[in-house]
Amino acid sequence: MVDLCAIEKAVATIIEAIGEDPCREGLQGTPRRMAEMYAEVFSGLGVDPKEELGVCFEEGHREMVILKDIPFYSMCEHHFLPFFGTAHVGYIPNGRVVGASKLARVVEIIAKRPQLQERLTTQIADTILDALRPDGVAVVIRAEHLCMTMRGIKKPGSNFVTSATRGLFRSRIATRAEFLSLLQG
Repeated sequence: MVDLCAIEKAVATIIEAIGEDPCREGLQGTPRRMAEMYAEVFSGLGVDPKEELGVCFEEGHREMVILKDIPFYSMCEHHFLPFFGTAHVGYIPNGRVVGASKLARVVEIIAKRPQLQERLTTQIADTILDALRPDGVAVVIRAEHLCMTMRGIKKPGSNFVTSATRGLFRSRIATRAEFLSLLQG
C-alpha cells in the first residue's frame, strides 16, 4: 500500500532542497499530485500478474499466438524517470489459450513497478510460462528511457531492445525466426 502522506512530505522536502518554495502558488498542490501519481505509476506492486491468466480455454490450439505493439509505461528504478515503449508477446499454447487482453494486463501490471527493462522482459516471459505452461514464450520490448534521453548522455530517439525466450522459442531457431518475422510484418 502506497503511503500518500509520506510521499507528500518527501516531495515537499525535495522542492525545498532544490531551492523552491512548496507553498508557492504553482507548487502548492504538487506534493499531493505527485503522491497520487506515484500510487498510479506503481500500482503493480503487490499484484500477482499470474492471476490475470487464471481463466484459460481448452481449445486444442498449438500454433503460435502473438500480441504485438502493447504500449507500456514504466519507471526506471535507477533515476525514477519513465521509460516507455511497446512489448510484443508470443506463446505456443499447449492446447490452453487465454484472452488477448490478459496478456496486455500482464505487461501493464509488471511495468507498474520500479523496473529495469531487462527484468521487465524476463518477468513477463516467466509469468506467462508459469501460469499457462505453454510449449514456448517469447517477449521483445523496445523502449525509450528518459534517464538516457533528457539527462546524462542525452540521446533522444534511441531505443533499448530486450528479449526473453523460453521453451521452443529458445530451442528451435526456426520458431524464434518465425516469431521475429511476424513482428516485422
